[in-house]
Amino acid sequence: MKIKIILALLFLNSCLLQRVKEEEHIELITNPQGEGIPLVAEFTKGPAYNHPCLAIWLEDLEGNYLETLLVTKYVATGIFAHGETQPGKWNVEPGSVRRPATLPYWAHKRGIRASDGLYIPSPETPVPDAITAATPKGNFSLDTRSTVFPPKKFRILLEINQAWDSNRYWTNTSYSNDPDYFGSLQPSLVYATTFDTENGDDPVFLNPIGHGHPSGKDGKLFTDLTTLTTAKEIIHSVSVRLKLKP
Repeated sequence: MKIKIILALLFLNSCLLQRVKEEEHIELITNPQGEGIPLVAEFTKGPAYNHPCLAIWLEDLEGNYLETLLVTKYVATGIFAHGETQPGKWNVEPGSVRRPATLPYWAHKRGIRASDGLYIPSPETPVPDAITAATPKGNFSLDTRSTVFPPKKFRILLEINQAWDSNRYWTNTSYSNDPDYFGSLQPSLVYATTFDTENGDDPVFLNPIGHGHPSGKDGKLFTDLTTLTTAKEIIHSVSVRLKLKP
């Protein structure tokens, strides 16, 4: 009897673990009405993953911005889980927060200014819902489609940043007079790859190419990544492939 009970418990635990494993992977769909190139991105989180903000977008080979495929809702709307009542003071309720250091490379590439002069979206100038989503809690796939028709070869980029992600190089005293820096600490990390539509559905992997400005004051790409530590462990891998018709 004891053996049967043990076997039954092991079976139940196995089923629960399998269910948790299945629930960890989330499927996102953005821009379903797009008539351009259909793409599937596979995102596998790393050990430091903890609700980061991110954006995925397209550029031509000369680095000209084409369009955004996904941006997390906090950044897209300018409404975060905890509103800022004054610099360094937070509300328990959701509210508007201006965080230019979150995804500065994407924001400046996109080139749309809000009324306060910042390039990040605001509640008055949000990103369209069709390309936004809440930050997935775990691994996810993105099923998306462009609205533009880029050339056969183009670039796919991703920028990711995790709030309050400090290390011994990026601390609260690094930029003591810059309040925009405090919410980020380690700066955003930018990944990229070149995509060729003639490669069929063979996946290509994005690799880190630099980081954004520590406080988001400009859209420059800084290629020295030696001081970034856990920021490099937010993502384990990101691949993109062409979605062929079934």
